[in-house]
Amino acid sequence: MTKLEEQKQHVLEATIKLLTTRVAAAEHEELQRYVLHYFSQVDAEDIATKSPEDLYGAALAHHSFARSFSGGTPKLRVYNPKLEAHGWESTSTVVEIINDDMPFLVDSVTMEVNRLGYRLLQIIHPMFRTRRDANQQLQTAMADGDASDAKQESFIHIELSRETDPLRLQELERGLMAVLDDVRAAVVDWQAMRTRMAEVIATLQDTSTGLNQTEVDEGRAFLQWALDNHFTFLGYREYDLTPVEGTDQLTLSNERGFGILHENPLTGVSTSFAELPAAIRRLAREAKLLVLTKATSRSTVHRPGYLDYIGIKRFDANGIVVGERRFVGLYTSSAYQDRLDTIPIVRNKASAVLVQAGFAANSHMGKNLVTILETFPRDEMFQIDAETLFDTAMGILRLGDRRKLRVFIRRDIYGRFYSCLIFLPRDQFNTETRTKIQDILKQALRGLSVEFTVQLSDALLARIHMLIRTAPTDDAVMDNRAIEAEITLALRDWADDLKLALIEAQGEEAANLSMRKYATAFPQTYTGGVSARAAVRDIEIMEGLSATQSIRMSLYRPVEADNSTLRLRVYRLGSSLPLSESLPMLEHMGVAVQDEQSYVLPVDGIGAVHIHDFGLRAKSAIAEIAPIKPLFEEAFSRTWHGETESDGFNRLVLVAGLSSVEVTILRALAKYLKQTGFTFSQSYIEQTLGDNATV
Repeated sequence: MTKLEEQKQHVLEATIKLLTTRVAAAEHEELQRYVLHYFSQVDAEDIATKSPEDLYGAALAHHSFARSFSGGTPKLRVYNPKLEAHGWESTSTVVEIINDDMPFLVDSVTMEVNRLGYRLLQIIHPMFRTRRDANQQLQTAMADGDASDAKQESFIHIELSRETDPLRLQELERGLMAVLDDVRAAVVDWQAMRTRMAEVIATLQDTSTGLNQTEVDEGRAFLQWALDNHFTFLGYREYDLTPVEGTDQLTLSNERGFGILHENPLTGVSTSFAELPAAIRRLAREAKLLVLTKATSRSTVHRPGYLDYIGIKRFDANGIVVGERRFVGLYTSSAYQDRLDTIPIVRNKASAVLVQAGFAANSHMGKNLVTILETFPRDEMFQIDAETLFDTAMGILRLGDRRKLRVFIRRDIYGRFYSCLIFLPRDQFNTETRTKIQDILKQALRGLSVEFTVQLSDALLARIHMLIRTAPTDDAVMDNRAIEAEITLALRDWADDLKLALIEAQGEEAANLSMRKYATAFPQTYTGGVSARAAVRDIEIMEGLSATQSIRMSLYRPVEADNSTLRLRVYRLGSSLPLSESLPMLEHMGVAVQDEQSYVLPVDGIGAVHIHDFGLRAKSAIAEIAPIKPLFEEAFSRTWHGETESDGFNRLVLVAGLSSVEVTILRALAKYLKQTGFTFSQSYIEQTLGDNATV
């Protein structure tokens, strides 16, 4: 037993001790079993961090809530426990549910909590075999048991981030109740929907007059495949397609729906179909057996995302489409894992692509194409046509392992969404880049909402699959290449800009060498504030550093600066530039240091380079920097190396345009005069010459 498990046991023992002191002795044994089973599957860490009072309150409150339950409909409450009102308290908002045990409860409830934006802190889901009296009052709640009058009930306890807004609490309760109703409808009608699918398969030949026999056979095989535990049936409804005043109208048949589609709307006419453009409505008459796509509504049961839609058209004796039988649900996990050649319809598309490509089965290109098809988004494989699949798969094949961004876009035939496959270098993928891509696609395709999945593997490229929901009436024209160019520009990072700047300055061959040497040298503090063009100049200067020339510098003026502002960039190999030494030198040269930025660059082949960028303020305006730039750099270098003294004479470099040698001569004359008994001090001479530089 681990330490956490020991702590869990200790806390539960303390909880049981509270129970024995607070409830009637006759209930001790049963409630003790109830509490221990209630928390039996909870992670030890979640129990160890709770107080016995919290656990006691949560378990007993749920038990009290479960005392009366009729079954057939869920019992639910959402509240903020308060000691005076509920007998216990919690800093979280609590949801308590009692429901007949059935599949999909926990994941569906969790999905709704997340959809509403709450942070899920804890979920406890014990199942009990309960026995109730004639008034549906709880008599016993057992962990297990085979009593004939006991039934399985699901207890769900959820703790959420605190919510105090009464309207939001009501919204949460309504949302959870609606989800539980959908779960019940889907579970109760599950067998009826499977039976209906079997009936559709059995009568398919009779309702598909005029269609190619191969299409009917493959359609039947697909429906049988879906029935063989590859599709989770959530809803079924049948529609009639009838001409009314020169246009087609889709109406509900008299037969009731099943599952989440069991409720009949106020009118039997499909308003969403009536609002579609005429060209899309005409697709309903297309002599095509199956319609495999995504529904316009999201799943509230089992798994998030838009519902999968299997439509089977009905044909009359003349081969005219007269209606549709519609199943909605979710493909099961096995549908995403099965080999393509075992899935009817999909296998034909894959085979058509391989035949059209013409590669030998055992060739490198042939094997790669098979891998592309097997790993292609499976939802897309159900919906895409063979021609578009071929173009997309070949585009991915030609892309190979090149570090290049590519975008493949397909619009749903009913105009309800765009399916976008984006490939980009894996090291470029992060949340920020995904958001940029999403925003660009949404704007370019006039999207209403976006959902995405990401595939990251050991391949060089990452893959993002985005579904951009649109209005069917929207006639946006997609331009893949223009969208690619916009995304490429938006994702271009500092390193990309550096590569382009180096090519412009050095040519491609030299730029490649520089990138290998410097690409990873620049820290984020540098790339965040220095342009790529400026970095090219830094690289040129750093290339001149060596053991014999360990320091170099560059005086410059930013384009936005005034005539009194300068900046000095000092490059030193191996160690940094001590401010205690450099600042007095600069002040003697007639500038005040306003700020200083430092960077350390680990450069391959030469070691660490320290860059110090000093912001300088001259005492008087300097119209042209070009004449004094080499003089200033030489003077600072000679002073740093101890070749000349650091004193006020160095100011003459900046204000009088003298070289370091000329300043040295003036300094020597001043010292000579001092030896002859000249009255004025050296500092006075420095001040006078500096103030009268034009003389």
